[in-house]
Amino acid sequence: MPILSGAPGAVVLGEADRAAALAALRAELRAAATDDDALALALVETALGAAELFLGQVLIARALVAALPARAAWQPLPARPVRHVEAPAAAMVDIDEQGTGWVRSAAPVEITFTAGLAGDWAGLPAALRHGAVLLAAYLFADRGGATPLPAAVTALWRPHRTLRLLAEARA
Repeated sequence: MPILSGAPGAVVLGEADRAAALAALRAELRAAATDDDALALALVETALGAAELFLGQVLIARALVAALPARAAWQPLPARPVRHVEAPAAAMVDIDEQGTGWVRSAAPVEITFTAGLAGDWAGLPAALRHGAVLLAAYLFADRGGATPLPAAVTALWRPHRTLRLLAEARA
């Protein structure tokens, strides 16, 4: 099922979150504002996108749109944790206790939903924020790729990782 917009890994921070993330990255780099702020912000968004792909969940809440085929059985939405679902009246929707959104519809539907672990940068668990900042600092400082990726990044993220080993099903 294709995600039409807002896919996990494609992070674009809002203004307040950009400022907070940039301040955290500057603190990590021990640097004041520079001409490289645009690059630094892009690297923070890249790091958050990498975190989303590694963790299997959207970090900061945003709207996503998914095209789902007609199916009599429940089918999961392609990103989580789901906070809110907007669906046509013909579709049935539900959100379970793990944050998976479920849809059932007799016709193909386009579903708009909001997914995200936190509402903003400050709401993210500290380990996820710090891991993203460490990864962005690494990418900023080592643009030539001469040193290995810091193991601390995945060590900080791993406790928050969700894995899907089998296709999800719902009665």
